[in-house]
Amino acid sequence: MPARLTVHRDGASIAVHDLGGDGPIVILLHGLAGSSREMRATAEALEGCHVLLIDQRGHGDSTRRPQDLSRNAFVGDIIAVIEDCAPGRRVTLVGQSMGAHTAFLVAAARPDLVDGLVMLEGHVAGSDDPDEALRLGRYFASWPTKFENEASARQFLGDDAIVDAWVADLRRTGEGLVARFDADVMERTIAAVHQPRWGEWEGLVVPTLAVFAKHGMFTAEAKDELIRRRPETQRVDLAAGSHDAHLDAFDEWVDVLRRWLATPR
Repeated sequence: MPARLTVHRDGASIAVHDLGGDGPIVILLHGLAGSSREMRATAEALEGCHVLLIDQRGHGDSTRRPQDLSRNAFVGDIIAVIEDCAPGRRVTLVGQSMGAHTAFLVAAARPDLVDGLVMLEGHVAGSDDPDEALRLGRYFASWPTKFENEASARQFLGDDAIVDAWVADLRRTGEGLVARFDADVMERTIAAVHQPRWGEWEGLVVPTLAVFAKHGMFTAEAKDELIRRRPETQRVDLAAGSHDAHLDAFDEWVDVLRRWLATPR
């Protein structure tokens, strides 16, 4: 069983699940409205690594309604985890979607703490659609206050790759199953992610791997621009998978990740 740790910072409690091990330290960061649970299979596939799984603020077992939802707050949390849980060590950051964005900003802010960066279905360009965050907030607000059982949750949520993770993450109460996050917190969180961060990207000095799924959320032009603006970035395009390729293209994703982690840098 992973050791459950808690890092307190800036009025928030950040849940850390330490899988242990004597190898290089890898920190896995989930996407919006997810939690460390959806990264558990990836963590368990990284034999020889010391893996830390983090519930980012507003998610999972961390503080549900933190006052500060800025990108700086998320970055500060991860820096605090590294300094508290891996003192004197450098880590590799691996994130998906919003987690990739957090990982990238940590690497940009504190390259002295980071050996490598892996971004799965992540980008730094932001969004020029002012209503995108609002639509996501409305979607999460449309969820029932509670689901009677897993079957009713699946009926409502559909059959996308992320649904298994969402259902597994629901909190059981005497009245039913409830989400571990609030819609307005998700909306405010993703609105901050949608701001472009090209300056930090172009100045990034940490070795970086960008992984994109065949059926992911980014256009060919967006993927090409990421590499054009930082040509030293390694890029891998998976032969399958959606935006949640860590779930529906698991074997290929893990193979790519293992190979990159094993490459001397």
